[in-house]
This record gives sequence, structure tokens and C-alpha cells, in this order.
Amino acid sequence: MRAARFHAWGGAPVLDEVPPPTRADGEVLVTVDAAAVAHLDLTIAGGDFGMKPQLPYIGGVEGAGVVAEAAGGLEPGTQVMLRGGGLGMLRDGTWTERVSVPAKAVTPLAEPLPPEVAATFFVPATTAYVALHDVARLQPGEEVVVVGAAGAVGAMVVQQALAAGATVIGVVGRSDQLDLVPAGVEAVDGSSDESVAQLAKARSATLLVDTLGGEGLVGRSRWVRKGGRAVVIGYVTGTSVTIDLPSWLLDDVALLPVNMIRQERRAREVAGELVRRLAAGELEVAVQPYDLADTRTAIEDLRAGRVAGRAVVLP
Repeated sequence: MRAARFHAWGGAPVLDEVPPPTRADGEVLVTVDAAAVAHLDLTIAGGDFGMKPQLPYIGGVEGAGVVAEAAGGLEPGTQVMLRGGGLGMLRDGTWTERVSVPAKAVTPLAEPLPPEVAATFFVPATTAYVALHDVARLQPGEEVVVVGAAGAVGAMVVQQALAAGATVIGVVGRSDQLDLVPAGVEAVDGSSDESVAQLAKARSATLLVDTLGGEGLVGRSRWVRKGGRAVVIGYVTGTSVTIDLPSWLLDDVALLPVNMIRQERRAREVAGELVRRLAAGELEVAVQPYDLADTRTAIEDLRAGRVAGRAVVLP
């Protein structure tokens, strides 16, 4: 069978022919229909992450497919999400045609989803839910600014904030991303000095959801009125920020972190309802599909910021 494997740290994946897996005790054999290509995959492949599979290894920390063989209650043909259990981190992952995984890494889906959605929804959908409802405690009628609204997580934040009764402004990094912002919100070009100045002047939002991080975070928090809060999800534009404490105290905007490692159990609790909403068409995940043979291209596009939504390879 085919698999995309890393043979060296920092290198590109290679499409190899590998022996098909045999199900071990306590594991589930799954035919993979779709596998996500995530930033975590790139981090692990760099060789500096705290968890490392043994080279060569099959990448992919997330995926979806159907059960081929299992002991216990899982029937063959059941659609499942694959995540956890060391997949792509301590053992071979999902960038392949079949994989045998620990039972704890298999989550049956209550309602059927397109494979590319089943493989990619969990992180953006659950992160958005936790950020808005558990961390920010969003209330109907609030005005929310979402930075990175064209990205997978940002777009999901936009949709869920709208569904919760908020007014939403979606900020993107380039003018060509304005059309990628979900419908029903005001889309703002964050590269426009005039538009950014208007956000700072109006300072009408009660909540900022920021997926970018970096040194610009404090400046963006000043788009929020005094007494508001800024929820920080990511750090794709930088891992450090300097805070001048007197100015921050004067700004009076709380900075709240979203730690999805600590929130993994909560994410799994809310995933079922999010699957229902995705199946009903109430929420959408944008995906950019690639053939398994083009996994290297998917990685290059992800690194260069050319992926609209989430990248997914289709075995």
C-alpha cells in the first residue's frame, strides 16, 4: 500500500510502498479516506518536538476513515475520526491507505460527514467553541473582532459567534482573502492602515479573538473597548509579545489564553454536537484537497500560507 513517509528530520515526505498493517490486540484497523495535514505535522517533522516517531515514519496526526476490523462493539464500515494515541507523534500516522490504531484514538461519528470534513473538523470546530463559550463566555449581542478570519480556526470562530447572536468583524491579512471570510460579517483588510486605524478609533468591540499572536497582539487588543477581553488562540506571526504594564492597565483589556491541550476532554465533549451541526450544514469547514502522492506539495503550501482552510490528503 502507499504511504507518505519522512526519512530524515527536516526533510520532505516521500511516497513509499509499505506492507499493509496487521491489527494488534486492542487496536482497530481503519481504511483511511482522508488525512489532515496540520502545522503540528510540520513541527514534529522538524525533529525538535518533544515527541518523535522512529524514522522513517508515516506522517499525519489526524484523519478519518471506516473500520475494516475491530474487536468489541465497532462494526466494520463505521465511519470514525482518528486522533490521539500517538498517531504521527510516537508511531505511524494517517498519511496512508490503512492504519492500525489504538482503540482510544478512534471516535465513531454520530452522523456521517464527507471524509475530508471528518478528518479536519475537530481542531477548528472545538477550538472555536471553547474559545467563545468556555474562555470568553460570549453573550448574545456582543461585537466580536476575529483576527485571521479567513483561516480554518478563524472562519469557524466567525460562524459560531454569529450563531451565538454576536455581531462579527472578520479581519484578514491580505485583500485577496476578503472573499474567504464567511458570509454575514463585515470583512476588513488588516493590511490597510486606514481600516486598522478605523478599528482602533471606533473601539466598539467587546471581544477580540486573535489567531495570529506576535508583537501586534497588544495593538490589536486596543480595538476592544475598556473592560473587554482578548482571547488568544495562536501565534502564527510570532511567539513573543512585549507588554508595557502601565499602558496595559490603562487599556483595561483582559488577555485570555486558550490552552487546547488542557481542554482536550472538553473538546471531545462538545465534538458530537458540532458534528451534528456540520452534518446539518449549519457550520462549514473549508478544505483544500490533495492526492496522497502530492503530500509534499500540501506541506509546501501550508508553510507558505497558500492553503484556504485546512489541507487534506486523500489516499
